[in-house]
Amino acid sequence: MTFRVTLRMELKPGAEHAFVDEWHRGTDAVTGHPANLGQWLCKDTTVDDVYWIVSDWLDEPRFRAFENSPAHLEHRARLHPYRSGGSFHTMEVTAHIPGPAASPDA
Repeated sequence: MTFRVTLRMELKPGAEHAFVDEWHRGTDAVTGHPANLGQWLCKDTTVDDVYWIVSDWLDEPRFRAFENSPAHLEHRARLHPYRSGGSFHTMEVTAHIPGPAASPDA
């Protein structure tokens, strides 16, 4: 069962470009971990200066091991100066039903 993590990042005004650049520089800290299934950076379409970071993991114990790793702590510290607030959420994906656009023939 996939373990999903979402982080809502509220950015300081004017920090968007620097934050996005720093996020891209640090992606290997997450996707380089053997338990990571992928990650996404999403810009909120209704609230200015808000981004969502989503990552999928094989399971919660392996995510928690990553969460306390030096690589993650360094990556998190590099993003912190751009953040003014936010929230952190975890969940287990219990079902996934792909739509027709997900087909390799689409």
